[in-house]
Amino acid sequence: MRAAFAGGVNTFDRHLLREWLQFLGLVLASTSGLLLIQVLYDKFQDLREIDASMWEISQYIAVTIPSFLAVVLPIALLLSLLYTLGKLHRANEFTAMRNAGMGFLRLTAPIWVVGVFCCGLTWWLNTTIVPWSVESSEALFDHLRFRHESKSTRRDRIGVVYSVAFDNRTDGRLWFFNRYSQFNERAYGVAVSILDAKRREHTRLVAAEAWFDPIARGWVFKDGRELSFLPETGEQIDSKPFAQRSEAGYREDPQRMLLVDRRAVDLSLHELREIMTYLEAERSPKVVAYAVRFYGLIADTIGPLIVIAIAIPFAIAGVRVNPAVGVSKSIGLFVLYYLFTNFASSLATKQIVEPVVAAWLPHAWMATLAAWFFARLR
Repeated sequence: MRAAFAGGVNTFDRHLLREWLQFLGLVLASTSGLLLIQVLYDKFQDLREIDASMWEISQYIAVTIPSFLAVVLPIALLLSLLYTLGKLHRANEFTAMRNAGMGFLRLTAPIWVVGVFCCGLTWWLNTTIVPWSVESSEALFDHLRFRHESKSTRRDRIGVVYSVAFDNRTDGRLWFFNRYSQFNERAYGVAVSILDAKRREHTRLVAAEAWFDPIARGWVFKDGRELSFLPETGEQIDSKPFAQRSEAGYREDPQRMLLVDRRAVDLSLHELREIMTYLEAERSPKVVAYAVRFYGLIADTIGPLIVIAIAIPFAIAGVRVNPAVGVSKSIGLFVLYYLFTNFASSLATKQIVEPVVAAWLPHAWMATLAAWFFARLR
């Protein structure tokens, strides 16, 4: 790329960037507006039903919109490039520059530089902005929902998740809650089995309720019993009641416990990493879906370059009489890309390929196809 810019930025570079970036900004603004409408359509009625004020609705929208930016960016790049390059091509500006001795790589060098910048932007969005947006919007919506329910429901029945199970294989503890209230952050109907190295139960704590103490970094159990068993036979040998008991060594995070049954697409990158660590330790087959999503978000980093590599040949070598032909073909390719993504995910689910391979396969296919289009163009 340095060689492509060896002669410095010229008039055509500035002209190309000005035309493209202006339209790119317009497309980003319009697609963001469409996303705003979608968020309002999906959540406005729900927010009003839980008595959210207009200020709180505005807050929710403000923290939700950034979660879509990583999806919007490739679409905006594609549409803006197809329009801008097609416009310059129909005006014979590329033909004139090539006749003047400027190589094809040099002509498109400004686009590739912006593409590399967009790759960095995509990585930043996927690792920082989108996780913050997803987690913050969910936390805000839950807060508003819990506040509304607190007006007519007992505290221990607000934001309840039923039948929570969590297997901590690292520390040898198997947890079960009849229900967990996200509002007051307490578990009810608690049973914790303590296992030996052969995963045989030797102690069980049962309690009416329990909660995680963030200061002591441990769990507190209330109104319960400690049951002791012979690991070899499972026979109960002792039972000791307690009014309240603290276990500073029990550091399981209740929020992580609640992640286990959530869909991969609803989790941020940070949450995906957490649940993958847990499921891998548990050797659960559920880890595949989360791993494909996790590595897919990382693979999406090169998405802007693939979009550029597809858009340039179709825009420059498109049909002059009907530019929509090139647009429809390129969009059709991205439809195939998403179909291939689902196919690769199914291969990973069936353990035919590794999740990291399934995440990168669609990008490798699109990159190969783009290289073939470029070879024909040159």
